[in-house]
Amino acid sequence: MSVFKGFLLAVLAALLWGVSGTFGQFLFQQRGINIEWLITIRMLVSGICLLLFAKFFEKSDMFSIWKNKKDAIQLAIFSITGMLAVQYTYFAAIKHSNAATATVLQYAGPVVIAVYLAFKNKKIPLKIEFLAIILAVVGTFLLVTHGNINSLNISGTALFFGLASAVALAIYTLQPVKLLSKYKSSVVIGWGMMCGGLVFSFVKSPFSVEGVWDFQTYWYTAFIVIFGTLIAFYAYLTAVQIIGGQKTSLLASMEPLSATVLAVLWLNVSFSTIDWVGSLLIVSTVFLLSKKPKKLSEVKETVN
Repeated sequence: MSVFKGFLLAVLAALLWGVSGTFGQFLFQQRGINIEWLITIRMLVSGICLLLFAKFFEKSDMFSIWKNKKDAIQLAIFSITGMLAVQYTYFAAIKHSNAATATVLQYAGPVVIAVYLAFKNKKIPLKIEFLAIILAVVGTFLLVTHGNINSLNISGTALFFGLASAVALAIYTLQPVKLLSKYKSSVVIGWGMMCGGLVFSFVKSPFSVEGVWDFQTYWYTAFIVIFGTLIAFYAYLTAVQIIGGQKTSLLASMEPLSATVLAVLWLNVSFSTIDWVGSLLIVSTVFLLSKKPKKLSEVKETVN
């Protein structure tokens, strides 16, 4: 029964992340919500709530991570280059394209991790890694060009942020590994979000509200912050504890599927057969790389 619960929680997290991305597209493109403002609010509120959760429910020492200078520096780096970067690039890709394309492109992140570790360890990638890299490149090519090398199906800006989000995903997956081995994940991610949100407040104040605010705007914003971040994060980490990181990361690959289906059916995003083929090629790399040893299977150990 507990295994079944783990599967349900992993799928729930993936669905919430997918829906969150689609709601973000609606807010950016149809309600004029500022992307920097949404990221600032999302990170600040989620960070505060996670730290309170760590303090009162997990009985963790929230400030212990700051007492070690080396860990504090690593946390600061993670907050900016990992947490903030992955949030901004992902939502920027959504703004300049759509939730479906942005989410799929981000799932090239595991391939980035495989390539990075191959260079770091000075080892030639395994055959299955080569296959994953080829599938990711071909899938991305089909998704952004529709097979025509002389034209882009999405803007150059959208392509840049989409690929940047894959790189950011790799960074925010690999960079905090040592911190997560010493401190509760809620403490590391909570401070990462909190610090990232504080830094981004200088870019866009959380009190500088723009856009058209109606029932949908309030509801979708609340959904992104509460369901798409807090609940999805909690569900995912609980699933990792129950069924392990490998199975959870595979089930989390339902995120691009849910984002794509919702974007097509609800927002009338055009997604042709060749888009589906490209998307499936990219997402299939997650399954291929899950055959690797454990250190490469932990692809999405932190919130999206």
